[in-house]
Amino acid sequence: LSSTSSEASLKFQDAFVNVVHRSTSNKMHSAAAVCGQWPSLRMLPNPKPLRLATGGGRLLSMKGASPSADIKEQPTGSESGSRKHFISNMIQKDIEEGRHNKVVTRFPPEPNGYLHIGHAKSICLNFGVAKDFKGVTNMRFDDTNPVKEDQEYVDSILTDVRWLVSGDEKGPDPWDGNVRHASDYFDVFYDAAVHLIKKGKAYVESLSAEEMREYRGSLTTPGKESPYRDRSVEENLEMFEKMKNGDYEEGQHCLRAKIDMASPNLNMRDPALYRVRKAEHVMTGNKWCIYPMYDFAHCISDALEEITHSLCTLEFEDHRPLYDWVLDELEDSDLITCHPRQTEFSRLNLQYTVLSKRKLIQLVEGKHVAGWSDPRMPTISGVRRRGYTPEALRLFCERVGISKADNNIDMSVLEDCARTSLEDTAARAFAVLQPIKVTITNWPEGKVEMFEADVHPKKDMGKREIPFSGSVYIDSDDFSENPPKGFFRLTPGGSVRLKFAYVITCEEVIKDADGKVVEIKATYNPDTRAGNTPEGMNKVKGIIQWVSTETAVPCEVRVYDRLFTTENPGSGHEDGDFLRDLNENSLQIVKGAVEPSVLKMLDASHIQFERVGYFCQDAEDSKPDALVFNRVVTLRDNWSKQAEAQAPKAAKAEPAAPADRNELEDVVRLDIRVGKIISAEKHPDADALYIEKIDVGDEEGPRTIVSGLANYIPLEEMQGRMCTVLCNLKPAKMRGVESAGMVLCGSDNENGKVQLLEPPAGAKIGERVTVEGYDEPTPDPVLKSKTQQKVWPRVAEDLKTDAEGRAVYKGKPLLTSAGGLSCADLKDVPIS
Repeated sequence: LSSTSSEASLKFQDAFVNVVHRSTSNKMHSAAAVCGQWPSLRMLPNPKPLRLATGGGRLLSMKGASPSADIKEQPTGSESGSRKHFISNMIQKDIEEGRHNKVVTRFPPEPNGYLHIGHAKSICLNFGVAKDFKGVTNMRFDDTNPVKEDQEYVDSILTDVRWLVSGDEKGPDPWDGNVRHASDYFDVFYDAAVHLIKKGKAYVESLSAEEMREYRGSLTTPGKESPYRDRSVEENLEMFEKMKNGDYEEGQHCLRAKIDMASPNLNMRDPALYRVRKAEHVMTGNKWCIYPMYDFAHCISDALEEITHSLCTLEFEDHRPLYDWVLDELEDSDLITCHPRQTEFSRLNLQYTVLSKRKLIQLVEGKHVAGWSDPRMPTISGVRRRGYTPEALRLFCERVGISKADNNIDMSVLEDCARTSLEDTAARAFAVLQPIKVTITNWPEGKVEMFEADVHPKKDMGKREIPFSGSVYIDSDDFSENPPKGFFRLTPGGSVRLKFAYVITCEEVIKDADGKVVEIKATYNPDTRAGNTPEGMNKVKGIIQWVSTETAVPCEVRVYDRLFTTENPGSGHEDGDFLRDLNENSLQIVKGAVEPSVLKMLDASHIQFERVGYFCQDAEDSKPDALVFNRVVTLRDNWSKQAEAQAPKAAKAEPAAPADRNELEDVVRLDIRVGKIISAEKHPDADALYIEKIDVGDEEGPRTIVSGLANYIPLEEMQGRMCTVLCNLKPAKMRGVESAGMVLCGSDNENGKVQLLEPPAGAKIGERVTVEGYDEPTPDPVLKSKTQQKVWPRVAEDLKTDAEGRAVYKGKPLLTSAGGLSCADLKDVPIS
């Protein structure tokens, strides 16, 4: 073995690899792995396909295989910033064990519709793991149904993938080589079908579609074998060729696999492989009168392209036995040389929208939206037109994560990703969406003053000049004749600061015949220029944006909101009619005005209209002389605030003397609230910690909370979860990050299991948790003194889940307005 040049050594090497092949026919190691561990061993010139070491008997393509020294150069972790998950761990293990010398994935949409956000998860996964491990991704259209396919869909899909992966819809193709099509392999599919017929593994069926359904059986009853199942090989070959030649009508015959009509898996009960379909195909014209079924074509396409990891969503899990059966039965042909490994992950479900292709078609065809690229649609083309960036969608997919667990992601997670991606890149400008004219009566006539402001408050993006005159527009929301408590903007007789400019005072309100305010007369204080507050003057609390009427640029602003008013459209109706939950305010069109510097920002992709939201020009309708802006997302999550407004209001704790506080029951001194995890990520300096953004109803927005849950709950299961938070502990730094609360969990220390203490469905974000039989909570603002810090440990001694998993304190249940708190299945364990 030490001398690769000797003839004896070469003969031994050949014999050794052949022995490996013969002696481990059921659990085989790849020749590449074997040779890689002994550098003196070489590959056979034309090795047979060999099974992989993992379950299911996978085949490995040995075409162009090289010693595993090349494989060891693959990265041990992510290079694209994507998080590790069970699929990336699986691929890493495959590489380390020498099963592949190159990772090849694929994205295989059917060209019968527009891609939506759910597809974005699959795109990011397939292209992401290939990039992480220095592999490639194929772009393939599964165009096996010519009736539903259209070039419009093909073009939109390619644009979406370029945009999402490369960041530019007109940029370079991110896939490997040319775009592929299942139709490229129609001849191979046909030969594969013939091979199965010759083996007695396929037959021509003459039952009608209705009879086939009847014979198929159900989940509780086995199927019945077709009377045509035992046709001779010769008859099947003759009839199948007649199917190909168009001698039979559609529905008259089909080709079925011969597997097991009693299989508990319905997909294995002699599934159809080919059907007669006399339709012209975009790629092959009228060459074919028969077309393969998706399950038959998909696995063979993967094998022909030497895909190493065929990644798909969980609805295909029950199809995997058929995927493997077809390829196993073709192993003894010369048609394929590898057996890809199919792995499933959970599909993406998003609240406040629908991702079903059928429902999306209803929205378009029913004119409920203005086409597939309507900015309210969850299609990739729709969110792109609305103004979402590819970085935002990639961040969203990263936060959602990859797992097999079902998930139902709150729309706020996607919206927060948009804010994150735009915060550091969007230019700033003033915009007034509902203008009211303000005339400054003591302003020198004809005078125009220029104020200079940063294009971005934190980034070096230059300066902008904002002209100021004696007549400006302010937003109608910034004026109130009968202001509510806490309203610090303009009121009759009140003052407000115009940002970067002066403090003005309302002197007179002018209305039209209908009582609508049309103009405000005001005076300005010249000593308050650019934020100055002269001595003896009270500081003005309110600061608002404005634009000068003389230089304001008119524009149309489309204020987009969520398309549906409920988290799960249709779920609250007996007939499941999701259209009844459409949000009638999902689009509001207003005529606004922006500062003139916006005209110089039009080449920028996004602008933050200060105090309003993030906006971009509409890609289809905006013109230089007729600007149209789409609202991408608000500056804050208004929907959570609406939910908070509807939540039961707990009485605010009034400060009390220390003696009085000490007389209270410990449990009522705790500020325990219902929370919602908006986002979560791993702590950069501590593998066991998560950093979470949790909405607990604070006016300031979500809190940053650090928890030690990373070893117990997968990251992808944290997003959007409801939880219970202890909010009045003294903030503490955890590995450099200040944590403003504690996430309460049930803890089974003996078995190393931890679960979130979860509120019931219907509990409102921010509401305080009560204990049955105890007074309403009157929490200490912060438990920071030595005496106060003992409160929580004393309560924790008696806080646990009972025999039914319900949270109790001294045997009394912890309650919200919707019911009690509980852990999923942890019983009789402490809560901490």
